[in-house]
Amino acid sequence: MTSDQTRNITDLGTLKAFAHPLRLKLYRALHVARTATASQLADQVDEAVSLVSYHLRKLAEHGLIEEATQSGDGRERWWQPAAEGLTVRHEDIKDAPEKLAAQSALTRTLLEQRVDLYRRHLDESESWSDAWRSAGFEGEYLPRLNASELGELQRELDDLIKKYQARGRSAEEAGDDQGRENVAIHVYGFPFRA
Repeated sequence: MTSDQTRNITDLGTLKAFAHPLRLKLYRALHVARTATASQLADQVDEAVSLVSYHLRKLAEHGLIEEATQSGDGRERWWQPAAEGLTVRHEDIKDAPEKLAAQSALTRTLLEQRVDLYRRHLDESESWSDAWRSAGFEGEYLPRLNASELGELQRELDDLIKKYQARGRSAEEAGDDQGRENVAIHVYGFPFRA
């Protein structure tokens, strides 16, 4: 990864490119793998290598992924995410209806894929050890907050999750990968009226 920072997406072209369902799946798979080839990703998403290569090039055109330096025979191109994470901030797109529409499409596609991932987990939950089933969690909280407090909560949760990400990466880099698995944490915070 070139940057350990989160990249903020502000342009319409990148929003539209990223909102494509297959590109989102490829980006997620690449983020988990950290580096991968089109062939490896094609196996994960069950698509043709040529189609996956095309969509990886589109992600690269928008700076979402980049070529990775990998050892090997050099016949295949290796890819990696260009940043630690991606975000779209409302304040950057609020005055452009076409950007708001693209962000809405992106968010809805992300939600569908996250729900699919969680459903798959539920279907496979018996295959996980007791330790993993006990450690997993779900919850719903319904506090009464103002907009500023919700923003503060989001920043605190983001910092907490990044702390655990860094801890896990450091442990893996030190050779401690025993019992480590990919973990999905989906967090939403939004106002609603009863």
